[in-house]
Amino acid sequence: MDGDWHVYPAVWCGVFGLLALIGYARSLAGATRAQRTVRTIGRIDRVDPPRDGSSPRSGIGVVVSFQDPETGEEFTVTNDGDRGDRITAAWTGREIGVHYLRGRPHAFRFDRHPSEGGRGLAWPAFALFLVYAGVVVVAAIDRGWPWALVGFCGPWALFGVYHLPGSVRDRRRRIAALDALVEVRARVVAVLTSVTVDEGEGGTSTSVVPVVGFTTLDGKEVTAFCESGLPDPAGSRGREVTLHHDPDDPSVFVMDVGAERRSWKADMAVTVAGVLLVAAAAVVGAAAVTGVVAL
Repeated sequence: MDGDWHVYPAVWCGVFGLLALIGYARSLAGATRAQRTVRTIGRIDRVDPPRDGSSPRSGIGVVVSFQDPETGEEFTVTNDGDRGDRITAAWTGREIGVHYLRGRPHAFRFDRHPSEGGRGLAWPAFALFLVYAGVVVVAAIDRGWPWALVGFCGPWALFGVYHLPGSVRDRRRRIAALDALVEVRARVVAVLTSVTVDEGEGGTSTSVVPVVGFTTLDGKEVTAFCESGLPDPAGSRGREVTLHHDPDDPSVFVMDVGAERRSWKADMAVTVAGVLLVAAAAVVGAAAVTGVVAL
């Protein structure tokens, strides 16, 4: 292959390397958007159940109160319009995250779960990964496909092996937590419908999301989307159902504990198999590169 082609990956690596450098420099200077974002906790004062037949895109209507930690000013707002995370489970008194750029509390956005801010390194890290990918592509073209296996599968295998024990423990913990769920009766209070038009093929697709209402043992009146586990969701309005929720977080609930347990076990098996497959590919590539396997 003509050596002139190397100029393209060189430009690729140079551009994304510069972007990564700028991103890390901004983070060190405390100038990233994440570092300029104020994060506080709001509480739901009122819940407005969605109207039957309306779109699920807007989520559940809520009125939220929060305080600007820098000025102490109190705000009472709603989630009308595009306001960050869609609220899919709500009850009076629930805490949700609120974030906005410093000095602009009226441009707030919601997080369903309160979270701490980061350092704004996601995009610089992604740019650095693209630089690495460019180097691996050059090595694979110049020296053969085994370098692609080593370059791409090797780091993923190391990452997977490092995190696999924690991931397995987390899934086992989630499976065990299913036994602690509380069983309550719920009622489908609305069925939301969204119609999407496929402009390419001219067809349409319809998604249906039931909304359930239930009361926890400690008196919380919860309104929540039930996006799976309910038979015949389109005709479910008014139906009485049984669900099982986390006693500490009613937004976490399942309709069928047995099915959820099987799903988590299958997910754990797929995760383990995926890590083993990537690791095997990396070993094959390394063996080919070092000449242990004749290809």
